[in-house]
Amino acid sequence: MSGLLSVGTRALQANQVMLQTAGNNIANVNTPGYSRQSAVLQTSTGQFTGGGYIGKGVDIQTIQRNFSAFLTRQSALASATGAADSSRADKLKQLEGIFPGGTAGLGAAINDMLNAFSDVANAPTDLTARTVALTRVDEAAKRMRTASQNLDDLQSGVAQELSQKVSNINSLAKSIADINDKIARTQGSGQPPNDLLDQRDQLVRDLNQYVQTSSITASDGTVGIFLAGSQALVLGSTVSPVSIVKDDFGDPLKSKLAISRGGQAITLDENALGGGEVAGLLRFQNNDLVEGRNLLGRLTLAIGTSMNNQHQLGLDLDGNAGGNLFTPTVFGAGNILKPSAPATLNTGTASPALTISDVTQFVASDYEMNFTSATSGNITRRSDGVVTAFTSVPITIDGLNLSIPSGSANPGDRFLLKPFSTAASNINAEFSAPRALAVASPVAGSLGTGNTGSMQLSSLLARSNPVASTPVVLTFTGANSYTRSDEIPANATTFTYTSGQVIEGTTPATNPLSQWSLTLQGVPKAGDTFTVQQQPAAFRNLNAGNASAMTGLRDVAMFDGSALSDGYASLISQIGIRTQSANYSAQVSSSIAANLERDRTGVSGVNLDEEAAKLLQYQQAYQASAKMMQIAQGIFDTLIQTLR
Repeated sequence: MSGLLSVGTRALQANQVMLQTAGNNIANVNTPGYSRQSAVLQTSTGQFTGGGYIGKGVDIQTIQRNFSAFLTRQSALASATGAADSSRADKLKQLEGIFPGGTAGLGAAINDMLNAFSDVANAPTDLTARTVALTRVDEAAKRMRTASQNLDDLQSGVAQELSQKVSNINSLAKSIADINDKIARTQGSGQPPNDLLDQRDQLVRDLNQYVQTSSITASDGTVGIFLAGSQALVLGSTVSPVSIVKDDFGDPLKSKLAISRGGQAITLDENALGGGEVAGLLRFQNNDLVEGRNLLGRLTLAIGTSMNNQHQLGLDLDGNAGGNLFTPTVFGAGNILKPSAPATLNTGTASPALTISDVTQFVASDYEMNFTSATSGNITRRSDGVVTAFTSVPITIDGLNLSIPSGSANPGDRFLLKPFSTAASNINAEFSAPRALAVASPVAGSLGTGNTGSMQLSSLLARSNPVASTPVVLTFTGANSYTRSDEIPANATTFTYTSGQVIEGTTPATNPLSQWSLTLQGVPKAGDTFTVQQQPAAFRNLNAGNASAMTGLRDVAMFDGSALSDGYASLISQIGIRTQSANYSAQVSSSIAANLERDRTGVSGVNLDEEAAKLLQYQQAYQASAKMMQIAQGIFDTLIQTLR
């Protein structure tokens, strides 16, 4: 009878625990990170008798946490990747919005400006047409500055987000360390602290939303959390906080994630961070946003420089040589950033400088200069990693002249060159007086009055202002040859003529610089002449050769082979391609993360239908156990009455 009572008691307790466990699962069905629990039963050791072992019921062995370490880890990693791709894609959408198309875009302002000079070419003395052209110049400059300011605002927003997310990382790391300590204290109980383990796993999943981690479980039950593969964020109950720092060159437009250990900040390799929102934001800031700045800066610098150069080749209504249309870019401290963080590693005194040689060769990129000796080294174009070796300076690369005007370099010295990042921030129209618009060409050409051939003037462009060494008379000795009066001695050399060929206004014997560029069409006859001379004062105000030349700039191949007028479309295209690619990556990685999370919850999640069925099952078992207790009590009562 006592055995029956003991069996019933154990069964009653076991079924009560199973009911309680099922009820706990139902109560936590919506609790983030909760893993479904199950009561694990084991048969109590039977009592030996002559007739064999008599069972003594059932005991609760443990409360099991339904959990897959593999699926939990895979889900966290996929979630980190998805978070990185999504955060980068969101920012790229904002970057794309800074460069709109249509009439509100910078491209429309540039085309309107160039077209305005066409109107001036048709009426060079019309002050209204000149005023409209200068207004278009001012509007183009304003839109360039606005785009630059919008980039600065986006940069500021990313910096604030990074700061906030780093604070969240440190807070989560502290919470993981605290739970590590609690778990370590429960090790002596012999039973797993399921709720604490769930809380820690959820914190690790939350942490992976910000930065991808790897983990190692220690013998005391604590877990070590590592960043970038090997840098410990959490070890036991100890946390090494992270922070945002500048890169090796102290570039204010770039950031790195660093971890503090022993009072020193260790910069983490961005490429080793993996996923997480912080990694996605850093990639956007240090790559996508940099390219956006460089594309805008290249556009601004190329257009501003080419239009300034062309305007300087013209004459205004008062006969003065033209000045700058836009604020000229002067490379200096704001454009060339020397090493900042590793400054002590630079032992030389070199100070690099940049000047422009050819705007049509610009590549939207930063450059890193590394010296392997005092005069040699290599330059890495950061946009694509192309390396150019040099054995001496100055050196010309991608339309930029790089020199060392002062100091000298030592082996190991490094410099970051940023020719475009701030080019659009301070651009303005230089003047607003319509009379100062230099649309007349300083050079004129005329066919000989006695010409009998079919030769006609196609174009005559000035390459200097004023035009020296003029007048120059071309005398044709036949249909395919001519002599020049600026030869020494005059007309000493016979040159070959082809209709449509460009004739440069210089000869090596007189002047190494071209003063003008002439193109003639048709077939001359012997004795025909063409004269190149300075623009006569009487025709100066009626001439619009330089206005036509400025309009013609829109067809110059300037941006990776694209015409100047297509430069903005090229910019939009490059950013659009990045945005489209990032959106696709975000969609794929988010889908993978959702699938893996579904697999994880399939193991650890609570199914209400299943738990409801278990409640009925455990209820019946509990009632049967209670009936067993009731029977045992009845037998006991009958026995007592019999003994009486």
